[in-house]
Amino acid sequence: MHGYTRLVVWLLLLSSCSSYFGHVTSDSDVQCLKDLKQSVIDPNGVLEASWSFSNNGIDGYICRFTGVECWHPDQNRVLGLRLGNLGLEGPFPPGLQLCSFMTALDVSGNNFSGPLPEHIFEQMAYTTYLNLSNNSFSGVIPASIRNMTYLSTLALQHNQFDGGIPAQLGNTSQLISFNVADNSLSSLVPDSLQRFSAAKFTGNPGLCGPPLDKRCKKRFRMRIHIRLVWVQVMFVRIQKLLRSINDASITGASAGFILGFVVAFYFPHKFLFCGRLQPYTFRVCG
Repeated sequence: MHGYTRLVVWLLLLSSCSSYFGHVTSDSDVQCLKDLKQSVIDPNGVLEASWSFSNNGIDGYICRFTGVECWHPDQNRVLGLRLGNLGLEGPFPPGLQLCSFMTALDVSGNNFSGPLPEHIFEQMAYTTYLNLSNNSFSGVIPASIRNMTYLSTLALQHNQFDGGIPAQLGNTSQLISFNVADNSLSSLVPDSLQRFSAAKFTGNPGLCGPPLDKRCKKRFRMRIHIRLVWVQVMFVRIQKLLRSINDASITGASAGFILGFVVAFYFPHKFLFCGRLQPYTFRVCG
């Protein structure tokens, strides 16, 4: 937790320098909340009732907004946004980078949908807690999350994420809590995340490997790729051989052999022969 402690100390030092940073940070944090309010759908009117920017001359007025935590009650500087279970809808909120001192974001239990920003880390460089669970987020998990070096909690369970889990995600040194259960993820669980329990990965039919009991099967496309490479190597060798042969008839016969070889290689189970002009199927392998 050394890195996390260092982050907190650094942010506290900046927060204490209100004479220099106060006005600039206050303006940006207020704009951050304005952008967030405009970007989300608020069918229950929670933000509409609480997030009023008419008192912009009062220090710390945004600290009384629903779900807003401040570094100090008399400063408009966002520490965290706890917006869980408010019925909010829409895409992932943009403009969060303006809340430049924010360390926590919780939008769990809402109806957010769509993909996460590819460069999400640029919006939340100092975030230590990120909870997006129980929404309808979809698409791939951005690999750039690995650049959120202070992240200690990542909760993505009960969404619609697909694709694989980024291999570098577990390299985030501070990550102590991780959950991607009940999505549509597939492929192998990265080695760097296998320290977490199987319960954190369940509900993803395509995931395999430790800590899950499901073993990974060889991909058919990988076998095809290996076969194709082998055929290409053999084809190059035969081409070299053909260059040394000048007899056109032999060349034609060799070319026919190559074609037949390739066809037989990719369709090894059955060949079609003809006897007395009557076609029949002959199985050459099980």
